[in-house]
Amino acid sequence: MFTLLIDFGTPAYDDMVKLRDDILRKPLGLEFTPEYLAAEYDMMHLACYNERHELLGCLILAPQENGEIKMRQVAVREDCQRKGVGQLMVADSETIAREKGFSKMTMHARDTAIPFYKKLNYKKKGRAFTEVTIKHYKMEKELK
Repeated sequence: MFTLLIDFGTPAYDDMVKLRDDILRKPLGLEFTPEYLAAEYDMMHLACYNERHELLGCLILAPQENGEIKMRQVAVREDCQRKGVGQLMVADSETIAREKGFSKMTMHARDTAIPFYKKLNYKKKGRAFTEVTIKHYKMEKELK
């Protein structure tokens, strides 16, 4: 497995949008709008592939203020979950963020993903809130 940064608007980006839609949006009855996707132009798009160059997972990194970067839209193909894809993507995204000078990774994690992120040393901050119709928590990790 390996990860690559993908350019916005490319066929590889379109594949990422489809995977995110299948894993994150359709199960909630939601769809991406053109405006929502257009806002991703300046973000970093990380994709994970197998040796056959098949897309296994993806995530987005959105620069914030004060040295923070937000991990968003983490999606792993259902048949690839619990096989190290997510761990690889998170580790590589942390490396990329550090190399670009960010000192903290933040995210809004679905309640069901909390144990995964805790294993990777992310900490819950504050109370639960509802986002895209389901319970989330803010989580963060110092990048040292």
